[in-house]
Amino acid sequence: MRNATAYGLAPRLRADVVLNNLVCWAHTTRRIRIMSDGTPWRPIVHVQDIARAFAVALVAPRDAIHNQAFNVGATGENYQARELAEIVRATVPACTVEYATDAGPDPRSYRVDFSKLTRIFPDLRPQWNAAFGAKDLYAALQEAQVTLAEFQGRKYIRLAQIKHLLDLGRLDNTLRRTRS
Repeated sequence: MRNATAYGLAPRLRADVVLNNLVCWAHTTRRIRIMSDGTPWRPIVHVQDIARAFAVALVAPRDAIHNQAFNVGATGENYQARELAEIVRATVPACTVEYATDAGPDPRSYRVDFSKLTRIFPDLRPQWNAAFGAKDLYAALQEAQVTLAEFQGRKYIRLAQIKHLLDLGRLDNTLRRTRS
């Protein structure tokens, strides 16, 4: 199971994935920061749709899935970064979209075909889309009163948490837990 880029509310929210990141920026600063020219493609999938896909795969007949790779997501959920920014701008009142100065295209642009998942599991349909997910996340950020400092801190940014654990000596240089 190869997931598109996850988004949405989760017990350990990640603010360093594209849609979550854009909503967090808009909520905390009223600015949506795009670090490229906005043309890179990003396939996204809600965490609940990922969970549903895994649940369906776990009970599927072995001969239908054995030794198979499945892209988890929906073809209609491939977006350019600028499209995601516009979805967030429409969700968060009074915010603007800003592109990094001298920004060019991100070489990590990619679109994904999810037709195999749909073909093998025809009843599995995503329940979420970017607009619905952005609204849900924005409402949760408002309710929790998440600040810019919190959003940029280690609680929501995976690399910041890893650096923190390295600095404490709780991870070694191979990112394995130490005994301390």
